[in-house]
Amino acid sequence: MAPSADPVVATPGVPAPTHPDRLRVDRSTKAFGSGATSLVDLPAGALFAKITTATPGKKAYTSVQTGPDSHIELNSDLVFCNHSCAPTLNFDMDRMEVRAVDNRPLKAGDALTFFYPSTEWEMDQAFQCTCGAGEGVCRGWISGAKTMSNDELAGYWLNPHIAQLVAQRK
Repeated sequence: MAPSADPVVATPGVPAPTHPDRLRVDRSTKAFGSGATSLVDLPAGALFAKITTATPGKKAYTSVQTGPDSHIELNSDLVFCNHSCAPTLNFDMDRMEVRAVDNRPLKAGDALTFFYPSTEWEMDQAFQCTCGAGEGVCRGWISGAKTMSNDELAGYWLNPHIAQLVAQRK
């Protein structure tokens, strides 16, 4: 009998994959070193995944902001999608879905990333970006949309709650 495709093998202490047909979690022993990689090719703007396992949460480094004063915990492998100043995904918290960015297709093997200030007004844990997007693209210190100028945010897809907060500060 021919061997089947690579089965998902349970690892003690590691939850079963939530999107095994969409992404691979790349685990690291380094703090904040884990990430996710796409297993699929999608055209620009296409649906990558619905957010279906989320629960209400408080602002934390693992949460995603869904409104001016609300956050969720994803409770799925989507939590391994890291930040990039040149993201591959948009996390649309109004539609509760994740889509390929509008300006380029997603390819199998691409790192799965999103622009954290597109969902976060003020980060729970700010950090020095190491996305490697290059000079003039990488924003450096990532602390949320609140501390970024309108020029710095220009060209990024923003969730309505972030766009509303940006408009209110003018």
